[in-house]
Amino acid sequence: MQIEDVVTVSNVAGNTAPEPVGLYWLEDPTPAEDQEALRLLRQHSTTPIAIGEVFNSIWDCNKLIENELIDFNRVAVTCAGGITHAKCIVDLAGLHHVRTGFHGAPSHSPISMAAQHHLNAWAPNFGIQEYLVLGVAECDALFPSEHVMENGMVYVNDAPGLGVDFDEKEAARYEYKPGTHPVVCLQDGMLWNY
Repeated sequence: MQIEDVVTVSNVAGNTAPEPVGLYWLEDPTPAEDQEALRLLRQHSTTPIAIGEVFNSIWDCNKLIENELIDFNRVAVTCAGGITHAKCIVDLAGLHHVRTGFHGAPSHSPISMAAQHHLNAWAPNFGIQEYLVLGVAECDALFPSEHVMENGMVYVNDAPGLGVDFDEKEAARYEYKPGTHPVVCLQDGMLWNY
């Protein structure tokens, strides 16, 4: 990101809409790999910053956490090395006043979400859980579980493991269709993350 773009983001974050609106967080205000841009943004805004859904390890986010350049870490347990590694990230974040905000897009299975729910129930620095459309009948049949979402709260059960099963007979009813994320290009043709 060029410095002019960072200043524009900083101005938007600090001088116009987000501050008076009181956003819960400003998500991915700069590309995740441009960590120095977040330092400049932090100097110009008090709006909480959330970033990290593309991070794969503690090494992707340790400097952001240690320098307190973010307020919420958005890793997904399935992308960040599983429960043990995600717990290390949460522990480090807790030392620096950074809260959890685990990524929970519809492409995450109920097994992934259950892992995050268990971590959320444990995390002393729990912030919020992104939770998008998992409770449809087909999904519930494929992944039977006693986990309950009610009034914006997730209640994990005490079943063994993560408390979610996988019904292979139900899965056999569906044809596998490979898919990919979209490919995004800038106007000059350069590939860009979506």
